[in-house]
Amino acid sequence: MTSSPTTAELIGLSERHSAHNYHPLPVVVREARGAWVTDVEGRRYLDCLAGYSSLNFGHGNPAILQAAQDQLQRLTLTSRAFFHDRFAAFCQGLAELCGKDMILPMNTGAEAVETAIKVARKWGYEVKGVAPDQANIIVMEDNFHGRTTTIVGFSTDPDARNGFGPATPGFRIVKYGSAEAIREAIDANTVAVLLEPIQGEAGVLVPPAGYLAQVRQICDENNVLFVADEIQSGLGRTGDTFACDHEGVVPDMYVLGKALGGGVVPVSAVAANEDVLGVIKPGQHGSTFGGNPLACAVGETVVRLLGTGEFQARARELGTVLHERLRALVGPVGEGGHGVVAVRGRGLWAGVDIDPRLGTGRQVCEALMRRGVLAKDTHGSTIRLAPPLVVSEEDLNWAVDRLAEALDELAHAAGRDR
Repeated sequence: MTSSPTTAELIGLSERHSAHNYHPLPVVVREARGAWVTDVEGRRYLDCLAGYSSLNFGHGNPAILQAAQDQLQRLTLTSRAFFHDRFAAFCQGLAELCGKDMILPMNTGAEAVETAIKVARKWGYEVKGVAPDQANIIVMEDNFHGRTTTIVGFSTDPDARNGFGPATPGFRIVKYGSAEAIREAIDANTVAVLLEPIQGEAGVLVPPAGYLAQVRQICDENNVLFVADEIQSGLGRTGDTFACDHEGVVPDMYVLGKALGGGVVPVSAVAANEDVLGVIKPGQHGSTFGGNPLACAVGETVVRLLGTGEFQARARELGTVLHERLRALVGPVGEGGHGVVAVRGRGLWAGVDIDPRLGTGRQVCEALMRRGVLAKDTHGSTIRLAPPLVVSEEDLNWAVDRLAEALDELAHAAGRDR
């Protein structure tokens, strides 16, 4: 009987035969259900990353799997050269969830952002009257919108940007959280302000209260589109359907992805009213797989799940528990704290800054992995926690206990507990 490959063997083969564009934790997942995953040796881990919000509804959500399985037996792809019977319901449902007239479906989040950029520019030329090839879009420092050459060209992360030039022109980078910086950067050729309502990759940075409302006002005053990238923050993660909802703000265009595919297939979209999306005409934008039948079946199910409000409520209620528990870890080791410097976030989404003297974010995540919790580091000594919205309160508390243990272990190793 042939034995199954071990973790070390599979990682060795992966490192040998795949490009090293990621630096994963040394765990090889074989199966998953709900908020838990199991590796090839049978070890179980609580998933506190959830595919950067792609798995908001949990691994193997029964309703989503059933929709996908049913559709797999019928029809998976036609291309947009033809209509198919799942397209209309998906478009209508998502448009209504967003409170918009129409959507334009794509596949990945980066494609959705690229779509938003193209739509904003075309709107600028055809509706606002900007001179050809003169449109500019205001973006934020520390943004993360994807990895295409256009997008990384306006990134301020050296790893994302350096070595991939020349950068695409037409973008102005301003300080995140400063409405005045946006106001100063706008001119007659500005067609859009593109931002994340909460910056995920930057460490779950929540802007100052009232910021999104100020951006909305500035855009209205200057006839500029407000484009909200809700790929990570939207679809229930923060305790509302969209992060913009916390300030009662409605952008001109939502950019959606990740959770829209239910952790099963890549599904993304932009949603806007007809006066914006109506500028796109046949042949000007598209994708062979965008809006395919399988994607629409899954996406329609996701929209239906969000329509009950159950997942938003879970994120809101359990988010209160998560943030209260994490704040209790703030403070120096040995003085009532566990070496946490700051906690940020909203709903079931948190950025946790660790005292860099204890170790890097990567070292914290490795210590968590040894205790059965999977999380992701970012920007030095920050870790992100974003469990599936189906996580139980018991499991959530267990994860925070494991984080406290991991930090105490690192503190002891660094001699900080004396």
